[in-house]
Amino acid sequence: MKFRMIHENLNVSNLDQSIAFYQEAFGLREVRRNEKADFTIVFLQGPDDNFELELTWLKDHPQKYDLGECEFHLAFRADDFEAAHRKHEEMGCICFENHAMGIYFVEDPDGYWLEVLPVR
Repeated sequence: MKFRMIHENLNVSNLDQSIAFYQEAFGLREVRRNEKADFTIVFLQGPDDNFELELTWLKDHPQKYDLGECEFHLAFRADDFEAAHRKHEEMGCICFENHAMGIYFVEDPDGYWLEVLPVR
């Protein structure tokens, strides 16, 4: 069973300002966007990188984030999703499953959530 880290999520209070910052400071570019009525997600990537920075703008949360809210996560793609799920189930660390999206989250000893996705 192999895992590959694929993206890091950061919630932002001003999407345009954040995109401009990451473009300016790190040369990241927008590679795709998912817009919904109550949120927008923008994925940024460096020119020679497969890892992505996911910026999420929740439209009803315009204020700066208290990082203690844990509104961020790391994501891992499993090459054998079913085996990974069985392993995490045995460990008792699965804390949330979204069957509609085909993903689940595990919680580490400090309470951080880690997303696990299948290869698609």
